[in-house]
Amino acid sequence: MISWAQIGYGAVLSGVLAAVALALTARERRVTTAVVGGLATAAGACAWNAILRAAHGAQFFTDAPVVFLPASWQDTGSGVFALALVAVVLGTAVVPGVPARRLVGYASLCGLVAFLVDVYLY
Repeated sequence: MISWAQIGYGAVLSGVLAAVALALTARERRVTTAVVGGLATAAGACAWNAILRAAHGAQFFTDAPVVFLPASWQDTGSGVFALALVAVVLGTAVVPGVPARRLVGYASLCGLVAFLVDVYLY
């Protein structure tokens, strides 16, 4: 089971990298989209890991036996929670008029960042 310090580190790192990715790719309200998307990514990753910690979900931390992508269910959950939260927050509060395809792209980018940070960086 990962510690609160690791959860915090991973959430912050995911949020910062997602914000950078959005700053480089977002078309609408670039700075606001990047900041809010980064915060939502961090919150999603943190929420998922807090749930696993509270539920004593140690089995979720078993990595797949794939050398180049040793992902676990825990890693996947961080990406899914980040994707969902970014989609909801950006779509309702930051860029509600953006086409759905673009919004899903932003959310998917943040989810992918959270997933990859979980797999490779903590």
